[in-house]
Amino acid sequence: MDDVEKAILISFDESGAIDSELKSQAVNFCQKIKENPSICSLCIEKLCFCKHVQVQFWCLQALQEVIRVKYGSMSLEEKNFIRKSIFSITCLEDDELVSMDYPRTPEEVAVAGRVKDAMRNQCVPQIVRAWYDIVSMYRNSDPEICATVLDCMRRYVSWIDIGLIVNDVFIPLLFELILVDGLSEQLRAAAAGCVLAVVSKRMDAQSKLSLLKSLQISRVFGLVSADNDSELVSGISALITGYAVEVLECFKRVNSEDAKVVSTELLDEILPTVFYVMQNCEMDAAFSIVQFLSGYVATMKTLSPLQDNKMLHISQILEVIRTQIRYDPMYRHNLDILDKIGAEEENRMSEFRKDLFVLLRNVGRVAPEVTRMFIRNSLANAITSSSDKNVEEVEAALSLLYALGESMNDEAMRVGNGLLSELVTDLLSTRFPCHSNRVVALVYLETIARYMKFIQENVQCIPLVLAAFLDERGIRHPNIHVSRRASYLFMRVVKLMKSKLVPFIETILQSLQDVVARFTSMSFASKEPIGSEDGAHIFEAIGLLIGMEDVPLEKQSGYLSSLLTPLCQQVEATLMNSKALNPEESTVQIANIQQIIVAINALSKGFSERLVTSSRPAIGHMFKQTLDVLLQILVVFPKVEPLRTKVLSFIHRMVDTLGASVFPYLPKALEQFLAESEPKEMVGFLLLLNQLMCKFSTLVCDILEEVFPTIAGRVFSAIQRVADSSGPETNTEEIRELQELQKTLYTFLHVIATHDLSSVFLSPRNRDYLNSIMQLLLHASCHHKDMVIRKACVQTFVKLIKDWCASSGEEKVPGFKTFIIETFSTNCCLYSVVDKSFEFGDANTLVLFGEIVLAQKVMYEKFGDDFLVHFVSKGFPSVHCPQNLAEQYCQKLKGSSDMKALRSFYQSLIEHLRQQQNGSLVFR
Repeated sequence: MDDVEKAILISFDESGAIDSELKSQAVNFCQKIKENPSICSLCIEKLCFCKHVQVQFWCLQALQEVIRVKYGSMSLEEKNFIRKSIFSITCLEDDELVSMDYPRTPEEVAVAGRVKDAMRNQCVPQIVRAWYDIVSMYRNSDPEICATVLDCMRRYVSWIDIGLIVNDVFIPLLFELILVDGLSEQLRAAAAGCVLAVVSKRMDAQSKLSLLKSLQISRVFGLVSADNDSELVSGISALITGYAVEVLECFKRVNSEDAKVVSTELLDEILPTVFYVMQNCEMDAAFSIVQFLSGYVATMKTLSPLQDNKMLHISQILEVIRTQIRYDPMYRHNLDILDKIGAEEENRMSEFRKDLFVLLRNVGRVAPEVTRMFIRNSLANAITSSSDKNVEEVEAALSLLYALGESMNDEAMRVGNGLLSELVTDLLSTRFPCHSNRVVALVYLETIARYMKFIQENVQCIPLVLAAFLDERGIRHPNIHVSRRASYLFMRVVKLMKSKLVPFIETILQSLQDVVARFTSMSFASKEPIGSEDGAHIFEAIGLLIGMEDVPLEKQSGYLSSLLTPLCQQVEATLMNSKALNPEESTVQIANIQQIIVAINALSKGFSERLVTSSRPAIGHMFKQTLDVLLQILVVFPKVEPLRTKVLSFIHRMVDTLGASVFPYLPKALEQFLAESEPKEMVGFLLLLNQLMCKFSTLVCDILEEVFPTIAGRVFSAIQRVADSSGPETNTEEIRELQELQKTLYTFLHVIATHDLSSVFLSPRNRDYLNSIMQLLLHASCHHKDMVIRKACVQTFVKLIKDWCASSGEEKVPGFKTFIIETFSTNCCLYSVVDKSFEFGDANTLVLFGEIVLAQKVMYEKFGDDFLVHFVSKGFPSVHCPQNLAEQYCQKLKGSSDMKALRSFYQSLIEHLRQQQNGSLVFR
């Protein structure tokens, strides 16, 4: 703050806190400043940059005095400087006061309102008259200043009396400015902006409708066909779209039939121009094409049948959608090679299209036949379009067809109709000149996949579908992104069609010979990797085809043998010669073995457990032989983690496929995995054991007893590092892996308990770990941050109580009953829930609470008064539970069979205890 600003603020002070002599000096200082020759420049500078209201007011006063006294002696240059500066400040920077959209605090809103009220009462009519006079007088000689005046006026229209503008004087002037050739575009566009402000002014629907009709807006329609980039066309486009929005809003709000008719007529009049603007002009950022068109389409839902002009509008809306979703040809190469620019444009367009496709679905519901015919014609026209637009036109047409399919339910897709049948037939039989382009090829395949429910009911289309996926349009497409996606979509097609593809199995397998050969005919000396895991989808598709019982056993065996035998031979050859490989060769061969395992794994997905174990055990024998070969990998490459992971995944698959017949292979496999296992790999191993227990329950008891001591020893040793670590430096990959291992261990223990395998904990080899297991489960059930894990631990305890504690009082596990009554019950079922970190508002926490209440019920059923006496006499007093509530608890627990009522009571009891607590509870 400089001396001038300080002096002004002091001179305006009315608080009485400023010394009178100092205030007098400040007033005199301010008076002397007015005599400075550069006073005008000083005042304008302060008006522009100083935020103090007192300073701004003083500067305006000073300027007024100087102009009144010295205007005649000022130079022309000085006069122009003052005039332009004041106009600029008033018209452009006072927007924060007059604009309705400017973000303000409540205090600023109140100030603006008071200023506007004062202006309405004192000077707005004079200001409006001045606007009119200036524009009328200077529109030819100084169009720039007239445009500035109109821009200022536009900001006032929303809050002044509309009658000052909408009259026989001002409206004709504005339209004259818009329509007369020869005037500057800036001035004509500014006049259009004023009319738009009039159109957008808030008022009741009937008054607005009368106003809109009186403007005779059709006279400006022809102006949008001029240069699309001009300022005038932009202004007229904004006026037309704004007018259309207001008419549509009136249609929604008016009640009388006459008003509905008028608004419909106005819409019919302006919509063709709106459609033209949408497709050919730069759109105003404030106008949402989708929002407007969606609103208009919604008005048609009540009209049945649609009149011809409405059908025309539907076609025009569809054309707007097609135009809007079309890629710009300038990105064609970027999208094809999918570089950074192409990826960004693809993501942007994907997001941009979402609302447009919603609009398309709405249009399709209002006029389904018109929509389908439009898409068919778009497809036909795109094929014959010029090469410079062909890619974008075809992609847009296919995208419309895809979006149409998304909007159809399964029943409509299956039934179809004549036009839908023609659409799909056209799609399958057409060869697009631009099919080599990535975006065209992808949307083509996605669209076929989208209409598979229709094709499923029209088997005559199957050969065309297979050809599309198996030739250069799909799996053999030169673009790797397309061929990968084609492999995945083909697998989905096979999964859906299955038995209907049996007659085509030979054809399909012959077509895929070269793809399969990359895996089955690999040279041992090859230094090139097979490739990525893309082949997995192809092998899964083949497995789904040849794994059906519809395929005769002899053929099925032949197909499977022709695939598994060479694949296993490739693995065996590599294993036999592993020691002769140099590091580079070893890396390649290991990568190739990985892909072979992935291929075999995917192939096996098509074979059911019933088929390979019951109806066709010879098929199962082939998979057992394959498993035997792949288990050798663990022996030859015991420390290659990617290979071990792939073999583990295959064992998971064989458990599902071979069922109990996989048991003879498990000891060898489990031994190899336990021999070399890091925490991350141990997680996968525990998941395998979980799968075995869930599938076979007590049948795996012996296996589990054999491996449990090794698992417990390693896991408890590993997770101790999690307990010993704290602070931000522990947020490492190693610690995160250990935390995941700990989380999996809780699930592992839970699965053991809930699948009738708790006897494993009690075997002589495993009893040494029982105390550690109990302490781990206790701590987690009370303290773990994940409520799902806490729930699992509580459920584990409940199951162990049921298994190990008889109602007669006999102890199967010495000391367990005492541990449960004296430690688990109070710590988990009382202290942990009284703690305020136990949030009843959380859904998972409420589920956990239900399990805790159930645990109390089970403890009472098993232990009777032994549990109740300890819980009530030792637990409740430590949390200051009133005697009457303790007695009610006993009654509820003894008598209630309604768990919901018991849970509700116990929750209210806990909340009461919390309210009377003054501090945090220390856990026992």
